[in-house]
Amino acid sequence: MLRVEPGSPHPGGATWDGAGVNFALFSANATKVELCLFDSNGRRETDRIALPEYTHQVWHGYLPDVRPGQLYGYRVHGPYDPAAGHRFNPNKLLIDPYAKALHGDIRWHDACFGYRVGSPRADLQIDRRDSAFVVPKCVVVDTAATWGDDQPPKRKWADTVFYEAHVEGITARRTDLPERIRGTFAGLSDPRVIDHLVNLGVNALELMPVQAFFDDRYLVEKKLANYWGYNTVNYFSLAPRYLSPGAGIDEFKVMVRRLHDAGIEVILDVVYNHTAEGNELGPTLSFRGIDNASYYMLAEDKRFYFDTTGCGNTVNLRHPRVLQMVMDSLRYWVEECHVDGFRFDLASSMGREYDHFDPNAVFLDAVRQDPVLQRARMIAEPWDLGPNGYQLGNFPPGWAEWNGRYRDTMRSFWKGDDECLPAFASGVLGSADLFDHHGRKSWASVNFVTAHDGFTLADLWAYNEKHNEANQEDNRDGHDDNRSWNCGVEGPTDDPEILALRDRMRRNIMATLLVSQGTPMLLMGDEIGRTQNGNNNAYCQDNEMNWLAWSDIGERDQAFFEFVRGMIAIRQRHPILRTRQFLHGDRVDDNGTRDVVWFRPDGAEMDDASWGDGRAKIVGLLLNQPDEELLILVNAYHEPVDFVLPGSASGKWRVIVDTATGEIDPPDRTVEAAASVPLEGRTLLMFCGKCG
Repeated sequence: MLRVEPGSPHPGGATWDGAGVNFALFSANATKVELCLFDSNGRRETDRIALPEYTHQVWHGYLPDVRPGQLYGYRVHGPYDPAAGHRFNPNKLLIDPYAKALHGDIRWHDACFGYRVGSPRADLQIDRRDSAFVVPKCVVVDTAATWGDDQPPKRKWADTVFYEAHVEGITARRTDLPERIRGTFAGLSDPRVIDHLVNLGVNALELMPVQAFFDDRYLVEKKLANYWGYNTVNYFSLAPRYLSPGAGIDEFKVMVRRLHDAGIEVILDVVYNHTAEGNELGPTLSFRGIDNASYYMLAEDKRFYFDTTGCGNTVNLRHPRVLQMVMDSLRYWVEECHVDGFRFDLASSMGREYDHFDPNAVFLDAVRQDPVLQRARMIAEPWDLGPNGYQLGNFPPGWAEWNGRYRDTMRSFWKGDDECLPAFASGVLGSADLFDHHGRKSWASVNFVTAHDGFTLADLWAYNEKHNEANQEDNRDGHDDNRSWNCGVEGPTDDPEILALRDRMRRNIMATLLVSQGTPMLLMGDEIGRTQNGNNNAYCQDNEMNWLAWSDIGERDQAFFEFVRGMIAIRQRHPILRTRQFLHGDRVDDNGTRDVVWFRPDGAEMDDASWGDGRAKIVGLLLNQPDEELLILVNAYHEPVDFVLPGSASGKWRVIVDTATGEIDPPDRTVEAAASVPLEGRTLLMFCGKCG
């Protein structure tokens, strides 16, 4: 018989103190909570213990005979009354919201659901089958770790270049790695993988979701997978699929340490807006069975959910205990795992007061004042599916935001669409119209032209239409507004002229990204030509469609890698390309020199009529600082034009980027100031006036 003592209501979860384990679980509406212990395989329940104490809505108990490695779960008693918002069902084994590790994977079975699947009464009919045989078990973890002298890079925002990556996808096809670590944190921390990132020049790795998630039942039945992972079931544990055999949280921590040693920050893409339990017809795995009415935002009819995420439910961050759980989770990843920041999926949902967004919502205020999280990077995906869900530019000071308007503008501009030039100019200068308020800096705009959701960079210039047939949804899923161009042929081609044009278009938009004010983000594999064969919604493809093809890098893609590498180096070499302050044409010296001047091809400054010309696709940008002078010419039109250069302090301009040829810092390409130079169609030229 295991000894049971009252224990403490905090901290939440299973906490090993060196002598025993304290268990604490919040549930405001439960009538009893049972702790279930399992054998080392998780197949047999060995003990069932009613937690003896209930303090401030937290059920708790201390077991001095339990040790790290113990498998456990909960059964929570209370009313099964969906109409009142309650879905307690003690027949269902539940995952501890604070579990630090999970053992096993979900095995989809009707027993996973709190209601009788197929009943005429739908979710109103309780299901009394035990779900323990198909649900993962929680693991008691000793969180102690030896970090040595690990220090976060603490790089300035202005100097940061993000690289969005998938843990499995980046190494699944690295045949030079041992098979057992491909697709894992251990694979990602291998020096050969880190060297690629260092050589490229990126210095912040934004990892797609790594918190525990499962493959949805409907995907499993189609023999597909939840590859992206945007359906979290637990906010403190890692997805077991990214751990090599027998490994635990230490493998993740070693990865963080090695990346830090290489000067690379680790940013986690997190999904605190909804959970994997879905709507009223979803499974009962954790929060729903622990206290549905507290953890989720309910509709006016409490049988249903108030859903602004499109995923069936919305986490109720207005509840103090739920807010505490999310804040505890964020602090755990920063303090215990040395993570440097977070990108929040559907962050508008987290800033809502039910039907409206509020930059002073309880979660955003909590983050703003938290002494631990103040030192972490906070990045919002500024939209959700609720009313007025697109909130780009409206997050509070201290936050950066994914700038989807930048992506759309740059794609349209380089594709040659009309009416794009003013938006292009705004994006290049950091989208001040969106972010220049409340003391926010230009880095608040996270600029990107591709991300996991949508076409890869290679596909952007190879497909006019999405090709998502492999997702088995009759090509109905994914975006239709891709703003892409196939350059004359849909998909693969051997035509050298089309291939050359596609390469130039890649260089144009990548060069634009890396000379724009703000924080640039690259998508994994874009630098070496990764393709998804026209699939712009590859969320369910856990296969070579998504995995980086290291062995298939040809001469064209190697050349593009060198171009991107060179552009990142130029960005880091020239502080004027990454200023903290927004540039508005202000004077920078006593001679009347302005920090920004825009020019027409004839050498005259842009005026209102020039900006109002919807067909204009050619412009020059002069950037001035006391010690720097850069000139960027862009021609998104298909025909060449002669461009009259402005004056230069040195009397000369030296070419440092030419997207027509792919050259970075070409030798002996200097022209006189005020000269007329040919600017080829679909080309970006960049000059330096004070580069020797």
